[in-house]
Amino acid sequence: MTGTVRLHRVFACPPAKLYRAFTEADAYATWLPPYGFTATVHRMEARVGGGFHMSFRNFTTGQSHSFGGTYLELVPPARIRHTDRFDDPALPGEMMVTIDLTAVICGTELAIVQEGIPDQIPVAACYLGWQDSLTKLARLVEPDLQG
Repeated sequence: MTGTVRLHRVFACPPAKLYRAFTEADAYATWLPPYGFTATVHRMEARVGGGFHMSFRNFTTGQSHSFGGTYLELVPPARIRHTDRFDDPALPGEMMVTIDLTAVICGTELAIVQEGIPDQIPVAACYLGWQDSLTKLARLVEPDLQG
């Protein structure tokens, strides 16, 4: 279990809006699944010691996989740390995900570290999935809709 992904991106929105996208179930389901997947959030308790459980479904094949974790650290609107574990026993181990949000002059700098990716998942595939997700995240948080 040595796979690690490090992601960095700047978003044109305030940290609080980006933080909400990670901690509100309907928002999370909108942007987290990569293209070609849908998501269902079965449970989300965004509090330290609380957890989440969700599933992704491949829209083409109909196959799904589920996963969840526990929130270890929530510092609005700056940091989220949680565990992540697949329900599938063929994908063992627990991952650690750290999300840091830093206000910058043009919005928010996002840094994500996902550690402990199971050996069965190629790290390059994780990068590809995260790239889709972050593009979808920008489409959610960057419009400044009023009214």
